[in-house]
Parts: sequence; C-alpha cells; structure tokens
Amino acid sequence: MTHTPTTITYDDFLKVDIRVGTIIAAEPYPEARKPAIKLTVDFGPEVGTRRSSAQIVRHHAPDALVGRQVLAVVNFPPKQIGKFRSECLVLGLPDAEGEVVLVGPGQAVPDGGRLF
Repeated sequence: MTHTPTTITYDDFLKVDIRVGTIIAAEPYPEARKPAIKLTVDFGPEVGTRRSSAQIVRHHAPDALVGRQVLAVVNFPPKQIGKFRSECLVLGLPDAEGEVVLVGPGQAVPDGGRLF
C-alpha cells in the first residue's frame, strides 16, 4: 500500500512544535494494553520536563534509555493512557516488522532545540 502525503504549507508545519530532549527517567508500564515504557524527558528551561508513554519495548530497554536524546511533539494536548497522563509524543519510525525505533539527533545538541 502506498501513501500519498497531504500537502501542507510551511506555516502548517510550524504549528507542530517538535523539540529535542534528554530522557531522565524510564520505567516499564505493565498496565498498558500494549507493552510500553513510561518516559520522563527534559526539554530544557523553555518547555520543561514532560512525560510520555511509548510502545518501544522491542528495541529499547528502560535502563538503556536514560541519557538518550529524542525528538517529540510538545504542543499536543495531554492524553490519558490508562492511569498515566502523557504530555508529549515521542517520535519514532517503524522497523521492517513495524516495531518502533526512537528518533533523535545524530550528535548531542542543547535540550529544547526546535526542529525546523
């Protein structure tokens, strides 16, 4: 199945606030319907710390995630996921089996930097 992307303007793109942050805490989320990890991400002084639930257990162990930089959408409204309140959407790409691999910068950058 092919997907034809919807055309948007640059102004539309700028409405999506994608920032880099460093994972400062990660723990299993066994109560989730699908296996997930609860993340706490530091996006620097402008955005602050946000939490997210991510279905990334196939390729990522909680203890190996602390200190890793990731990209996330920080201007979605919070979403309740079971008893957990997700405050940002950490971004990833599917592998060949559809399992999520986190997206981050290729080298260290200051937390809070905006993708543009």
